[in-house]
Amino acid sequence: MSVTESARVRAPRLPWPGLLMLAAAVFLSITIEMLPTGLLPEMSAGLGVAEPFIGLLVSVFAFTVVVTSTPLTALTSRMPRHGLLVGVIAVLGLSTLASAIVPEYWMLVAVRVVGGLAHGLFWAIVAAYAARLVPDLQIGRAVSVALGGGTLALVAGVPATTVLGQLIGWRPVFAIVAGLTLLGALAVWRFLPRVPAADGATTASRIRRGDAALGPVLLVCAVTALTMLGQYAVFTYVAPLITEVIGLDGSAVGPLLLVYGLAGAAGLVVAGSPLAARPIRAMVAAMAVAAAALVVLGIAPGVWASIVALAVWGVAFGAVPPLLQTRLLHAAPAHQRDAASALYTTAFNVGIGGGALLGAVLFEWIGVQSLPFVYAAVLAALSVALLRDAVRDGRRRGAVRDGRRASQAGQFSSAEGSSVAAATGPVRSPIR
Repeated sequence: MSVTESARVRAPRLPWPGLLMLAAAVFLSITIEMLPTGLLPEMSAGLGVAEPFIGLLVSVFAFTVVVTSTPLTALTSRMPRHGLLVGVIAVLGLSTLASAIVPEYWMLVAVRVVGGLAHGLFWAIVAAYAARLVPDLQIGRAVSVALGGGTLALVAGVPATTVLGQLIGWRPVFAIVAGLTLLGALAVWRFLPRVPAADGATTASRIRRGDAALGPVLLVCAVTALTMLGQYAVFTYVAPLITEVIGLDGSAVGPLLLVYGLAGAAGLVVAGSPLAARPIRAMVAAMAVAAAALVVLGIAPGVWASIVALAVWGVAFGAVPPLLQTRLLHAAPAHQRDAASALYTTAFNVGIGGGALLGAVLFEWIGVQSLPFVYAAVLAALSVALLRDAVRDGRRRGAVRDGRRASQAGQFSSAEGSSVAAATGPVRSPIR
């Protein structure tokens, strides 16, 4: 039996029921977060505010996560992970139900703050929860399965709620998603295996200055924040981008979001394939392709060319978050993964909230058509920075390998000399 076949035999099966429950929870949380993006015109008309103010509901949600995710993760680090996960999903469901009922815009803002509190804590623990269900060698696959729920939300959740909201109104759609989320909390409680809290309770699980994991974790978080900044500056306003820049009717928003989501699912598959065996190079390639597609989308040379560019953007971006999340979990030791995930969640939502805010400013200042060009510039800069870091890292690894080889050669030479001395007796100097 070959080594590969032997490893395949020994590798345990993935805990599919638990991972699918996590994927379902991720699906619901992303759908809730992104509900306003496909329903901007309907919510704007219903609440009597301009579309950029509806877009800012995404910023409110995200900035709540930024402010509260890390402290809430620290405060709840001793709590059972299973019960905590069920609780935050239930709060997400209740806040979404309240969103369907409140009559005023400012009330909806307040409700989104409550949802943001639960959402941030959810994302601080969900990836680390998936990692605890499997051995370290299977973390990448487990995270891809769990995060696949987010891709499915873009494939099915956001397009379906957009189309349904256009047919029956945005408030009934919020109520339906709320009911599904509360049912999801019950399903997670019933079917998700329990895992212990992180070893070493609160202070030991935090990432502090001087920890080996700090540098790699902060690098992943910085790349994440900037990537999401550009992504959500564009995606938050994808509905007016489709209608005003591409020139399609509002009824095309839902189907094109479905195209984008399916493309993102393809990107997720690519991220878990041998093509992404080198994550940094894979991320650079994905960012470069996305930047090119966004330039085409901003130029809008024609309807079909724009639709193809939208799909290519979806494929390229779909590969980026799982690559970043897997890199993060490998960079942090097991007892610090909740803390690392909290920092990652904060960075992610700095990008989401900042992107939605930046998009609102640019939308009003120089128009929605400028948004793809801004994001393309961000991705181009990140691609160059990542490529330079990969080159430096390769040189460092090469220097370490050369040093180890030299050390091993020296040890071998010393051991050989000792063997000769033992065989021939002590070497006497000819000069006394």
